[in-house]
Amino acid sequence: MKKIISILSVITLLSACKEKKSFTLSGHVDGLKKGTLYLQKMKDTLIVNLDSIQINGDANYHLTTNLKEPRLLFLYLDKIDGDKNDDIIDFFAEPGEMTLNTNLDNFELDAKITGSENQIRWEKYQDMLKQFNTNSLELIQENFEAHKNKDSTAIATSRKKYENLLKRKYLYTVNYAIGNKDYAIAPFLALTEIYDANIKYLDTIYSALDKPIKKSIYGKELKKYIKGRKKEEKLADKVIEKRS
Repeated sequence: MKKIISILSVITLLSACKEKKSFTLSGHVDGLKKGTLYLQKMKDTLIVNLDSIQINGDANYHLTTNLKEPRLLFLYLDKIDGDKNDDIIDFFAEPGEMTLNTNLDNFELDAKITGSENQIRWEKYQDMLKQFNTNSLELIQENFEAHKNKDSTAIATSRKKYENLLKRKYLYTVNYAIGNKDYAIAPFLALTEIYDANIKYLDTIYSALDKPIKKSIYGKELKKYIKGRKKEEKLADKVIEKRS
């Protein structure tokens, strides 16, 4: 009998180990009285729920899932108040424990996230990107005014400025990714921010990645994407050759 109890104890212990989650996200949503928080990820082109918790008075939450490596996850708030403008926060998760605190009024903008080195580096990149976006909007307005005034010289000038701004963004992203070559954020930025850049930029980033990062989910996706781009460009070159 003791032997059976001992075996059952071992089985229970092993089961508990298997059920232990490798990622925990906890925090507080100030002002949230009722709703549901979902921890989500992108799989192919679909959003998949990993865990959820119903909020009913207590705005503290605790969500868990299995996470083998750093990757982008989402915290989605489904408010049960008739408001159609539900909110979502994307963040760079890492195995272990992370904290995400925010408030109901500015769910995404006021989010404070800790516990991830990749998230820190992503936020730093986004801060710089805000300046590029501001300059881009200014140039769009400048181009609009030029077209409105039918000023061909101003149109050409604004177009040239935009091309130079885009090139600076690409070069900054390449240098930033290489500077963080030992983090998953590097191939992620190549795939999401400069996917349409000259293939040589993407090749430069991939070649600089540390071996573990090349084997990561975003490292593998970047390699696959580069291969696909090169194949498309070869086919395009052949079509041009046939026409000429």
